[in-house]
Amino acid sequence: MGRLFGTDGVRGIANKDLTNELAMQIGMAAAEILIKNAQDGAEKPTVMIGKDTRASGDMLEAALTAGFCSVGVNVLSVGVVPTPAIAYLVGKYNCAAGVMISASHNPCEYNGIKIFQSTGYKLPDAVEEEIEAIILDSAEPVELKIGGEVGKRAYCKTAVEDYINHVVSVSDVRFDGLNIALDTANGSASVCAKEIFTRLGAKCHMLSDTPDGVNINHKCGSTHPEELMAFVKANKLDLGLAFDGDADRMLAVDENGELVDGDKVIAICATQMKQEGKLAQNTAVVTVMSNMGFFKFCEDNGINCAKTAVGDRYVLERMLKKGYNIGGEQSGHVIFLDYATTGDGELSGVKLIETVVKSGSKLGELAKVMTVYPQVLINVEVTPEGKKKYNNDEYIISAVQEAEMELHGDGRVLVRVSGTEPLVRVMLEGKDIDKITELGNQIADVVRERLS
Repeated sequence: MGRLFGTDGVRGIANKDLTNELAMQIGMAAAEILIKNAQDGAEKPTVMIGKDTRASGDMLEAALTAGFCSVGVNVLSVGVVPTPAIAYLVGKYNCAAGVMISASHNPCEYNGIKIFQSTGYKLPDAVEEEIEAIILDSAEPVELKIGGEVGKRAYCKTAVEDYINHVVSVSDVRFDGLNIALDTANGSASVCAKEIFTRLGAKCHMLSDTPDGVNINHKCGSTHPEELMAFVKANKLDLGLAFDGDADRMLAVDENGELVDGDKVIAICATQMKQEGKLAQNTAVVTVMSNMGFFKFCEDNGINCAKTAVGDRYVLERMLKKGYNIGGEQSGHVIFLDYATTGDGELSGVKLIETVVKSGSKLGELAKVMTVYPQVLINVEVTPEGKKKYNNDEYIISAVQEAEMELHGDGRVLVRVSGTEPLVRVMLEGKDIDKITELGNQIADVVRERLS
């Protein structure tokens, strides 16, 4: 992990960690690389910029735009869109790169900058390191343009419609007769989710779709699906979908108001893909944080399971390297590589409902394909120094080893640092919820004592 870029771009509290100055520097550094890589005689490169609904998005977009334009790169502003829309549209509009201003599932005071290549994939580590070096290490100032050589900004009014058409096109069945609820987390999905699922024939009931700049992810969306769960059950709907702030994640709710997480979404869709002969290499890719029940599901259904480190970029890397076409995370970040270059919550929702329609079964019945083992996840706030040294702390290592011995192979322990927040995550799984809760709290206490 770099000094500026984490596992999912640059992220922090807007105007504190992620300042306007830093945003402008990122724009300038990225622009210098684009100019350097442009072919001789080519037109000025164009960068697409989108954002979620956070109040700080306008401010950071202005700073990024200033940075890009000052070095001679044009900017195409598409306004509020989902992160996966940028990944798709950057190629459709022949842009040299795409930037999404979002802190995903985090509270409104956070924001972030994610950069995509012209291919729609996120920047490789080497390019992120090059940007960091220009900002932090370079003794040579970035060359600023003057006169007609500076970049210009233009506005695109067709981006959302083009993205909607793309997501609608991935389903080969209609959703007529289905009654569903959509929780857009007062975020990016608020501009397109209702239109996507309505065009496919579903009757949509909307929750948390009135963003005001500060209510993004607040007690709603995929991080807080409780309201959606209650709404679906109370209104006897067929299912519900909850997105996060930038709509690259989706969790579902079945007709009984029960949560269907990312592991189950992958299991349900992979099963359908296998039946249709569309599951590439007969493999699904998940991270080490996936539930033990998913690994058991794969064994029982003759599906290979590839495990990666936590983070959608690692899932994607494995998929691209080995030719797999479905993978993701328990949090609802699912990649359907046949249709998208990154996780796409609305596209995942379409593929899940498509499976429901094709099967003729209720979502709750399909979700039984996988049994979820009890899981305890404890987030411990730590200092920046603590994040760096947790892996080598002998007291934490000893606490983990003792817990593993007590589980006697009937569960597992995973302690890892968050790539986006000042947290160490303590996760335990096992058959006995009381036992893993007790052991989890013991480990968390040691982490808190040693690293906070």
